[in-house]
Amino acid sequence: QPSSKRDLAMVFQSYALYPHMSVYENMSFALKLAKVDKQVIDEKVQNAARILNLTQYLQRTPKELSGGQRQRVAIGRAIVRAPKVFLFDEPLSNLDAALRGQTRVEIAKLHRDLGATTIYVTHDQVEAMTLADRVVVLRDGVIEQVGTPLELYDRPANQFVAQFIGTPQMNVVPLPQLPSPVQQQAPAGAEGGAIGLRPENITVRNTGATLVPGQVDLVEALGAETLIYVSTPSGAQFVARQNDRTGLRAGDAVCLDIDASQAHWFDPNGRVVARQTA
Repeated sequence: QPSSKRDLAMVFQSYALYPHMSVYENMSFALKLAKVDKQVIDEKVQNAARILNLTQYLQRTPKELSGGQRQRVAIGRAIVRAPKVFLFDEPLSNLDAALRGQTRVEIAKLHRDLGATTIYVTHDQVEAMTLADRVVVLRDGVIEQVGTPLELYDRPANQFVAQFIGTPQMNVVPLPQLPSPVQQQAPAGAEGGAIGLRPENITVRNTGATLVPGQVDLVEALGAETLIYVSTPSGAQFVARQNDRTGLRAGDAVCLDIDASQAHWFDPNGRVVARQTA
């Protein structure tokens, strides 16, 4: 079937608005070309504007709008067509961090309210985790894994997916860089491979029995959480997340307690190795 007949509405990174047209004219343009009745056009545009909080901007031109408002106009132009499928291709890439967060919430609400099938293409794993019912992770045109956001987070199929999903990304450390007690916990097939640990599965202590000694490289105090970057004598690099604040500073000697029950094991090719069950 020709692409023009597929009833697919697209929203791109570039807003692609007509600068000489008002918001109303931009949103109604495709319907006018299709010779839709004027009253029907007005109803559709007004409804889309209400959903996107654009009613007060309908007579303005794109240059009078912020980046977030322009992106909402581009989304509204797609909504008025009432397509079977929406395709969003990196729609938030041109926005600053605050607007990205705000517009991401608006897109999530829009998807919930419209209930239309939506394909959302992004390189931002936060957008993928927060917006998707199912995520398709691609690398070089090949599907690496398909699943819900939490399935990909908890049970990644390989090292690429494991490090793509999650911020900060999963710690992946070659087994030879870790002490023997850690290496001995690796399941069969992981020899010469690596261990993967989420930052929340590593506890940083000042003293005490430990599997991995290290030194603090950097402490990021973010208020609600603290990220602690640690290097070990063997050259391994870790980042640990903790919910409380810390008095640790760069250069402090620390001990890393690893929750091996939450570890992911990878073979030398980056494939997940299943832990043996009793």
